[in-house]
Amino acid sequence: MAKAVKLADIAEKVGVSTVTVSKALSGQKGVSEEMRAKIRKLADEMGYRPPSTTKRDPARTRSYNIGVLIEEEYLDKYESFYWNIYQHISICALNCECFAMMEVVSARMEEQMEMPKVIRDQKVHGIIVIGRMPGTYLKLLRDNKTVPVVYVDFTDDAPITDAVISDGYYGAYHLVNYLLDQGHTGIAYVGTLLATSSITDRYFGYAKALMEHGIPLRDDWQLDDRNVSSGTIQEELMRLPEEMPTAFFCNCDLTAGRLIHKLQENGYRVPEDISVVGFDNYIYPGVCNVGITTYEVDQAEMAAQAVQVLVKRMEGQPCKHGTHVVQGRLVIKESVKGVAGLNNR
Repeated sequence: MAKAVKLADIAEKVGVSTVTVSKALSGQKGVSEEMRAKIRKLADEMGYRPPSTTKRDPARTRSYNIGVLIEEEYLDKYESFYWNIYQHISICALNCECFAMMEVVSARMEEQMEMPKVIRDQKVHGIIVIGRMPGTYLKLLRDNKTVPVVYVDFTDDAPITDAVISDGYYGAYHLVNYLLDQGHTGIAYVGTLLATSSITDRYFGYAKALMEHGIPLRDDWQLDDRNVSSGTIQEELMRLPEEMPTAFFCNCDLTAGRLIHKLQENGYRVPEDISVVGFDNYIYPGVCNVGITTYEVDQAEMAAQAVQVLVKRMEGQPCKHGTHVVQGRLVIKESVKGVAGLNNR
């Protein structure tokens, strides 16, 4: 049986992001007509078919409203990573004749344990939570019992939950092995451990790759990147070690971009002197002047699986609780050079 064509496959051939491909195929704004025609033509040639969630079950007799909750801090003045995932969820919901509505959860709502309005007013039949929220607030949502809940991009320690996450563990493992293949053995990790589950998962993938090659983990090569309380990435927290590695693995592209800026301020060139890799294949415009080698998260597939699980829950179909892991792909750009090509400092 032929392998199903994904948005990421089309994106790789065209040389754009999966978000651009998704917008082009769904008729959204933000894509030129020339690019839209090119993407649609290639999708037809490759035999692309929308995810299974876009097909309405003939036995279903009703549509559903899906509430999408996102913490206020995750939405920025730029188009955010989680905003893109919400757009994908909206597309998947509409294609299966459901409707997605977003509610932003403020810090005040979390502190006062205030239930989201879409649940209080009984406007939705199910909830998708994008991005981790405080454990007490997640418990409030779970204990409500009136609507099913699916997590996206995180999990928690509750015994019965539904979650869809990117493959942070093996994505990091593959990225670090790519650096090792380029001759790097001095590789530092940039990310505040336990700040989020994804940062910690990616650290363990990094550690697995080094340990398999007999390379010891060094405490001085594990750099913080963010304020744990606010979750804000802060360049001043990235304290460069006295003995510099030849490469840095960053838990996300936003951190990688900030690190590259810090390295440049300290007289290092990327990749001529030091290599840097990130994760997500997502960064704000203007953050970095170097194309970052990264592991792309398949946002469209994560959204499709989240909608699929939630629809089954809303319809009362048999569906095993658990965590669904979505694979991404390695994206090679400009930020890595083999050890033989690095300048000695």
